[in-house]
Amino acid sequence: MFSELLTLFTSSFVSATLFPGGSELLLIYYLQNNPTDSWLYFSSVTVGNSLGALLTYFMGYSLNWKRKETESKHPKARLFCQRYGAAALLLSWLPIVGDLLPLAAGWLKLAVLPSVFLIVIGKAMRYWVIVSGTLYLL
Repeated sequence: MFSELLTLFTSSFVSATLFPGGSELLLIYYLQNNPTDSWLYFSSVTVGNSLGALLTYFMGYSLNWKRKETESKHPKARLFCQRYGAAALLLSWLPIVGDLLPLAAGWLKLAVLPSVFLIVIGKAMRYWVIVSGTLYLL
């Protein structure tokens, strides 16, 4: 059981950074094999994915010293975060663009606590839908 949780955590952590990965299929696989542990699986992927997004946020935060060089990179994510502020991080669960939102939020130095809260809420909602849908179909 511990190895499953660690695998889910690691997969979801990597998936939330700028590296490719997919924790959803692994989560569904584990849920199909052991649906009674759904709460543990949900917690593991949510924490891992949230921490991965926070790593990306702080990577963006540290890019501030290169502001002029990075200003033209990822303009859509940057403009979206400028327009909606930390609330944009509720969409950090989206594929591809969702990984750029925490990076842009950190680069813009959006407030840390609201950013953390909204990242965790967004990630939890995503995995809640996956877990609920999988258990419903079982």
